[in-house]
Amino acid sequence: MNNQVALSKRWFGASDRKMHPFRVIMRKEMSDHIRSWRFIILITIIALTCFGSLYTALTNMSQAVKPNDPEGSFFFLKLFTITDGTMPSFTVFISFLGPLLGISLGFDAINSEHNRGTLSRVLSQPIHRDYIINAKFLAALSTISFMLFALGLLVIGAGLVSLGIPPTPEEFLRMIFFIILSVLYVAFWLNLSILFSVLFRQPATSTLSAIAVWLFFSVFYPLIVNLITKSVEPSASAMPQQIIAFEHFRLALLRVMPNQLFSEATTTLLMPSVRSLGPLTMEQMVGTLPGPLPLGQSILLVWPQVTGLASGTLVSFVISYILFMRREIRPR
Repeated sequence: MNNQVALSKRWFGASDRKMHPFRVIMRKEMSDHIRSWRFIILITIIALTCFGSLYTALTNMSQAVKPNDPEGSFFFLKLFTITDGTMPSFTVFISFLGPLLGISLGFDAINSEHNRGTLSRVLSQPIHRDYIINAKFLAALSTISFMLFALGLLVIGAGLVSLGIPPTPEEFLRMIFFIILSVLYVAFWLNLSILFSVLFRQPATSTLSAIAVWLFFSVFYPLIVNLITKSVEPSASAMPQQIIAFEHFRLALLRVMPNQLFSEATTTLLMPSVRSLGPLTMEQMVGTLPGPLPLGQSILLVWPQVTGLASGTLVSFVISYILFMRREIRPR
């Protein structure tokens, strides 16, 4: 009885008893994420690396701006893409460290509650089971969104103070869409880690499984693609149609990777001069004028990449949801 009372106080404080159970659980999960040391350590690492890339971009801004540059009117966007080779750009850091943030917030979302015995006690209350997994996902996603938007706006503010030039409305919208895309990219890894948290009882196993998938797509899968494409690569005297078909095949293999989809989408959004993400023939290039694409055309160009990331995120969450709803949870 005392344990039940203590658990009720932990999950439902005196000020929260009149709130909806879903909001109470989500509020508690967000509080746990923000106060956890792993979140503080990761946000510190991401902030330091991103501000390091911002410093590199600011110091090399004069060399990056060239006369006759088709992106000369998008001066502010170069803060996210410039690098001098000593430190990667802001987008590269988000692509590399973003998955670690998603994995760290979801690898023990379910199994830790089950191992402590709190999951069965919470479900003994008049609370729907789907409130648990939905609130945990939305709380982690809200925390990630607040962090990435705060970091992105800090970079914009630092660039505004350093450069003294405000971004144009289109530049600002492109940067906002980039942050939203970053949230979607991290949400994929968050849902994947939650899926492993439902599948495995031990947090260490779910953590290693999620990190193994991340390392596979980051390191080993490109090597496998190189081996496959090397064996079927056409000769230099091959017909143009064969070379174009080979390039489409190579890109199709690479676009299985979430980081490849994120890289293509962010490159197109932050570099408006990018007009295609695949091979083009000379006939297709006849009559085209070099210049930046409007924002709407850039979004249409990356819509397949955005759809791929959203589909992966949705599929991972649906599998986690079904497995959790069918899982037998016994009191410990």
